[in-house]
This record gives sequence, structure tokens and C-alpha cells, in this order.
Amino acid sequence: MTCTMPSAPWAPAVLLPGTGSDEVFVRSVFAGPLTGAGMTLIAPPPPADGTALVEGYLAAFTAAAAETGGKLLVGGVSLGAHLAAEWAVANPERCSGLLLALPAWNGVPDGAPASVAARYSADLVERDGLTAALAVATDGVAPWLAAELRRAWPRHGAALAAGLRAAGAHPAPTLDALAQLRIPVGIAACTDDPVHPATVAHAWAAALPQACVRETTLTALGEDRESLGRAAVTAWRSASDLYSRPGPPPR
Repeated sequence: MTCTMPSAPWAPAVLLPGTGSDEVFVRSVFAGPLTGAGMTLIAPPPPADGTALVEGYLAAFTAAAAETGGKLLVGGVSLGAHLAAEWAVANPERCSGLLLALPAWNGVPDGAPASVAARYSADLVERDGLTAALAVATDGVAPWLAAELRRAWPRHGAALAAGLRAAGAHPAPTLDALAQLRIPVGIAACTDDPVHPATVAHAWAAALPQACVRETTLTALGEDRESLGRAAVTAWRSASDLYSRPGPPPR
């Protein structure tokens, strides 16, 4: 499939991080690929109140839409992807497209691995403190991920446990809700990520009317943060190409 940029101008992309992460990681993943696609990145920091994590992030999308005065390209990683899709469903007139990396579940989380991990981490932080929780969370994981957790978790301070718990309990959009979105959607999946199964990304893409998936790996992400962003942007460009063709929607 030929990937071409749509002829219409696109607003800046507003992207959110995943659970326990922050805007620093988002920039490392997406700033370069978005610049290469002729777009700029807005990456809001985590809300200071962990109990209002979801509400704070959703409000950041709304504030950016008000500030720019136009439609937004929104997205994020894991929880950020969920919230971007949720905001798009609630605000279809304000959203021009989605850049989604590593969606972790659809609908209620139930026993989704990412939800279980977030709630377990919250328990550790509350019971044993940040230092002990980090020792457990980084034991046996890839060095790049361990370094990222050690960098990002302390930034959340006292809000970390509440934020982890809020993220792990928050429903993602249902597949039926995703099916209502008539905008181009690019989804990036890592085939070696058991916490964010690639099957979830493909289920989202199957539900969305104009979506494409591009696969990469956590191994590649460890070597090059932008590999995940490139996968999402490439998928979005493919979806945009489909969306801009004359005639009825692809499905």
C-alpha cells in the first residue's frame, strides 16, 4: 500500500503517556516521527492528582482543542491510547485522527495483564514504598525498561499509587464504540509484549472503520525509542490514504 500524506493541513498531535510513564517518554517515541511527517507534538505532563489521573488527561485534550480552535490529532501509549480513543468517541467533531500505541484491552479491563500489573504495582508502592516497589518492578526486565521505570516513577511522587490504581481500573472504549469513529487511525503493536497483546491492537483495528496496524517489537523499542512512534505514524498515514480516497469508506 502506498502511504501518502493527506492534502489537508493537520493540527498538532496531542499524545499522552501510559500508566506510570510521562511526557518525556512520549517525546522520545513520537517527536522525531511526527516532525518527519510535518507535524508538531504536544505532550502534556501527568496530572498532579493521581486520583484524578483520567479526568486530568481527558481535560488536557479538551484544553488543547480550545487553544488550537480546530480539530486535533490525538493519541498516546497504552492508557494514553485508551483515553485518546475515549475522547474521540465523546468529541467526534473535535478529532481528526488517532495515533495509538499498545492498546491493552477493550471495554472493562477484567483480568487484562496491563490492568493486573498496574494494580499490583500500586499495592507494592502503598505497602512497601517506592524504592522497594521499583526493585520488584525492575527485577528481570529489559535494562531499558528498568531504567525508564526508575526515571519516571519518582516523578509522580505521592500520586504514583493512586494513578496506577486509577489507570488499571478505567475501562477502555468498547469495540462497538470504536466502530462509530469515522477518522483515520494508526495503531502500533509490539509482537513480543505480553502486557499489551498485539491481538488487542488488531481487534481495535478490525472494529474501527479506517484503521491500520503496524507491528514492531519491544526489542526494537529498547534500541530505538522512535521505532514505536514510526510504526504508529506509518499506520496512520496508511489509514489516511484510505480515508482520503474518493468513494465510500473502505468498510
